[in-house]
Amino acid sequence: MGLILSIDTSTTVCSVALHTLEGELVSYYEQHIDKSHSEYLAVMIQNVIDNAGIEMSELRAVAVSEGPGSYTGLRIGASTAKGLCYTLDIPLMGVSTLESMALQVSYSIDEGDLICPMLDARRMEVYTALYTSSMEEKLSPQPMVMDENSLSEYTDRLVYFGNGAEKCTPLFEGRSTKLIKNIVPSAQYIGELAIELYKKEEFKDVAYWEPEYLKEFQATTPRKRL
Repeated sequence: MGLILSIDTSTTVCSVALHTLEGELVSYYEQHIDKSHSEYLAVMIQNVIDNAGIEMSELRAVAVSEGPGSYTGLRIGASTAKGLCYTLDIPLMGVSTLESMALQVSYSIDEGDLICPMLDARRMEVYTALYTSSMEEKLSPQPMVMDENSLSEYTDRLVYFGNGAEKCTPLFEGRSTKLIKNIVPSAQYIGELAIELYKKEEFKDVAYWEPEYLKEFQATTPRKRL
């Protein structure tokens, strides 16, 4: 039985999933502990493997969220996925965090709605993209500083969600929008998209691939405590 292991570490939520190549979700584990991905990810992967009753050698590929998202989180996920692929000599796939979030919502919206995932990029900036209800990309993933005119050229109902969404609600007053709460990136939907990439053999170069950060990393100096 061919299996794909999927990893998402793009936000404070860390998740791991295991799918068959036919699309069946075999095992899933999710943890909501901020700044703990490096500590728990390897354990979560082993738990998923053990729960499925398989050996690591049965994996046919690894998929990982390629961003956007937390710089540190993405690097942890990428390095872990690349290490597994190198060790097991199996292909690597990168899946858009925003596209996987959109897929999660696409199963429950009306035809004609525009799907708008939003990941917080601090202040009034978000990482966002737009997809139709059938998952056609209308706006590619990008950082966007939000104001009252943002996305106003799109007249279909905007279904928006993610950890950058609620701060944008006042900006959408008077427009056709719907906020969905409690949607977080998930390895389950990374895996669903990865199955199609596997069939098309759309693999990444394990040695040279890097996540899609969309913005340059900016280090900050911690404030001194008084």
